[in-house]
Amino acid sequence: MSTLEVEGILSSPLPPAKPPLRPLEALQGAQAALGEADLVAPAQNAAYPTCELPRELADSVWRANELGHGRTAVVGTGFADLDDQLPDGGWPCGSMTEILQSHPTQLEWRVVGPCLRSLVASGRSVVLIGPLKPPHLPGLRHLGLHENCLVWIKAETPSERLWTAELMLRSNATAAVLAWLPQCLPSQLRRLQVAAQGSEGPVFVFRPLDARQDPSPAPLRLLASPLMDWQLKVEIFKRRGPAHETPLLLDSIPGGLEHVLTPRMRRPSSLVQRKEAPREAVGSPDNIVSASTACVAQEALARTAPTNG
Repeated sequence: MSTLEVEGILSSPLPPAKPPLRPLEALQGAQAALGEADLVAPAQNAAYPTCELPRELADSVWRANELGHGRTAVVGTGFADLDDQLPDGGWPCGSMTEILQSHPTQLEWRVVGPCLRSLVASGRSVVLIGPLKPPHLPGLRHLGLHENCLVWIKAETPSERLWTAELMLRSNATAAVLAWLPQCLPSQLRRLQVAAQGSEGPVFVFRPLDARQDPSPAPLRLLASPLMDWQLKVEIFKRRGPAHETPLLLDSIPGGLEHVLTPRMRRPSSLVQRKEAPREAVGSPDNIVSASTACVAQEALARTAPTNG
């Protein structure tokens, strides 16, 4: 290109600049360029043709709207309604289960006690790490747990509890590990979950209600609360599967009391309802037990059961 041609190009006037498009005009221009036929609803965009997977792959695929299955071995909880709502139908082995409660040392044995009888049948022991109250052996015998199959490790500080629990899990020499961890960081729980994956038995961690909002690596988290008629209210707020919205009501009479409770004392709430009935009602009894008396009677009977169960 000669020098004269370059000078002619440089001296030619520039084309007038187009005014900037407003956001609405730009959007309308884009829609016109694509055409209405190319614009579909998001649901149509997500609808892809499905194809059947090979059987060996289909069994290993887990969908978030279904309960997890086939991942780990499990042991039955002793409550049929609870088994139906847990992945694989029981307490997971080789994994950590976190159980929260509003009052410490109140419900641990009533929740996990029914599953321990079958675990100790293999000859291994159940390890208790830092229980906040001494285990009540007469009550535990009603659960099939004798002193020769229990190992109680008295760990006081949070660091001692965590260190002992991690050693027990890495040894893989126990039928189950029960650890009371009122104070624990998420990073420390993560170490226990990693160690639990090398253990063949279930791992239960008991924590206070305040820990519900804390992040936790435990695949299964529950909240247990007592009810009046010897029942437990269990809320499953984390599991491998869809959200569980309705709490479970489980019949749970402490060990030994089912043989001594009368039909009336098995349902203390019925006594309270009779007290609230009008005095002039037909058939209203004269000797009616108050609500406070029924609660006191239930607490007195519960003293014969494990103190932390």
